[in-house]
Amino acid sequence: MDKIYVMVVSALDEEYLRQIAGVSPRIEVLNGAKIWSMPDMLAGEHESDCTDKEYEDMLARAEVIYGYRLPPNVIARAPRLKWVQGMLAGAEHILTDEIIRSPVLLTNMRGIHSSPVSEVALELMLMLAKQAPACFRAKQEKKWQRFVPVLFRSQTVGIVGLGHIGKEIARLTKAFGARVLAADISFRKVTSARNVDVAYPVGQLDSLLSESDFVVLALPLTRETTGIIGEKQLKIMKPTAYLVNVGRGPTVDEAAMIRALEEGWIAGAGLDVFTTEPLPVDHKLWELPNVFFSPHISGRLQNYNEVTTRLFCENLRRYVAGKKLLNLVNKRKGF
Repeated sequence: MDKIYVMVVSALDEEYLRQIAGVSPRIEVLNGAKIWSMPDMLAGEHESDCTDKEYEDMLARAEVIYGYRLPPNVIARAPRLKWVQGMLAGAEHILTDEIIRSPVLLTNMRGIHSSPVSEVALELMLMLAKQAPACFRAKQEKKWQRFVPVLFRSQTVGIVGLGHIGKEIARLTKAFGARVLAADISFRKVTSARNVDVAYPVGQLDSLLSESDFVVLALPLTRETTGIIGEKQLKIMKPTAYLVNVGRGPTVDEAAMIRALEEGWIAGAGLDVFTTEPLPVDHKLWELPNVFFSPHISGRLQNYNEVTTRLFCENLRRYVAGKKLLNLVNKRKGF
């Protein structure tokens, strides 16, 4: 039977390489990371080019590529390529024009981030509701300042994007007794859903914004979602409301958000993602007292490569058997 050459372009422990090879006798693993170790994109490093002959030979044989990112001009360099398995939930960093135009299948890690990201979303909401940043500053300044915190169960939480992560945020939020709204492209009319009191079509996003005490963004980055929250949307929100973003930074017009935070259009923000990462040291968000954030860590897991390789191996079994792959990305839609 013909060999299936699987090229791994991100650094993996030998154990994970053995697991991939063990899926089928037909699998032969090409460890491209030994020659060109792809940086973890979340570290904010830049790709380096590679013209090593051995690396080019691997690309020429590769039928499947597994990793965080793809080598530049991969379609021309890998003429036998049929399938790319990304190692992240998002696909925007892989969806180049050449990939979109090509017949190459693309799958992602959709679903594995539901628990970690939703926990960070809940953390950000609770910290803002209970004024934890102010308490931390008061401790540093040794000031005893009592106040009345917000009762979270009395709040309305609006979730924009009801995918795997959004659904888990809804479940956790509902467990606190809060009212939950959602907006998603999957809804064609105003309805309800599991753990969601009112579900709006994206075209009625303004209704969610005007009603919510917390607006939580759990969106992929696509042409349609880029800048979906701008000045108009921020001015629709309550002046007592908070914006929480655990999706992608560019879904928010950052300059408009900073104005909203400085001028009191909204009460504050909890952020895990930003337009530019790492956040520049001179960025205004470092200084704003009504902002609490984390350095894009919500989707990270201590055993990340173990979890992603397990899902990849399941997909690889399906590929060998000629079955439909899990987590296929609609390359035109971007998710």
